[in-house]
Amino acid sequence: RPPRFRPFTSPSAYGKKLASSLASPPSKPYPTKQDTVLHPLHTMSSAVVLATAGYDHKIRFWEAPTGVCSRSIRYPDSQVNCLQITPDKQFLAAGGNPHVRLFEVGGNANPNPVVSYEGHAGNVMAVGFQQEGKWLYTGSEDGTVKVWDIRAPGCQRSFDNVASTTASPNSTSSSGGGGAHAGGGHPHAPLVAVNSVVLHPNQAELVTGDQEGRVRVWDLGSNRCVHETQPEGNVPVRSVSVANDASLIAAGNNEAHLYVWRPQEGSTEGYFARPVHAQPLKTHARYLLKCAFSPDSQRLVTTSADKTAKLWN
Repeated sequence: RPPRFRPFTSPSAYGKKLASSLASPPSKPYPTKQDTVLHPLHTMSSAVVLATAGYDHKIRFWEAPTGVCSRSIRYPDSQVNCLQITPDKQFLAAGGNPHVRLFEVGGNANPNPVVSYEGHAGNVMAVGFQQEGKWLYTGSEDGTVKVWDIRAPGCQRSFDNVASTTASPNSTSSSGGGGAHAGGGHPHAPLVAVNSVVLHPNQAELVTGDQEGRVRVWDLGSNRCVHETQPEGNVPVRSVSVANDASLIAAGNNEAHLYVWRPQEGSTEGYFARPVHAQPLKTHARYLLKCAFSPDSQRLVTTSADKTAKLWN
């Protein structure tokens, strides 16, 4: 079920408008390009759904208590870079190169994708859903972040992660560029690959980590980057995470350094002015792959190319 929290930033006008527009019931739920209709499966709210995928062009569903693979789906177009399950556990989104496919989760479900989302020009590195499953967001190596209506293949919003010409190592800013761009660079400056995207609990902001070492906060209302930091020069940020109670933001990079910030409600200094630690945490022997907060926001897990996973208090 969606986490309970008190957002420290109220959803902007656009965030409310986007959520409202995508929450309206469609005349045909979840149409695909072939105009077929998805039929909801039985409720799975109490079930554990575990899925994995990788470079073998297969998505596998597992019985979590036994470790038995219960179902597999062919994904012939490319490797699978990321997976995310809808909040109601009826569908699974798989990010590949350069597309996103939506599959049914049920045991006897259709093995073919029910919706395909086209629009990226590179590997899709991150995918996630709004808390009610009305829309999804993606981040790609093509340097863009996109918002999609889950019911249709069209892209509703796109942000360009433009390279900055003004940022320096350890820099922090409370305002990015205007429009659908970010950073101090020209709107036509090269785009920087996006490695990680998460949705803030207020459902109105996206937090990204990119290949040039920046963590950025994108406001869905003003259609721009409103906060950014570059904690360790050009060391790529591999993963970002926001606690469900909105109390902490974390980012891990290729040096296996973990940065954690404590944003202040209404602060004019930006989201990254209050680091939790004086120095970043050295988490692993090799580069960090993923960081994520626990549902209760009390712990954080990191994984790494050193073949370990670690749980932090």
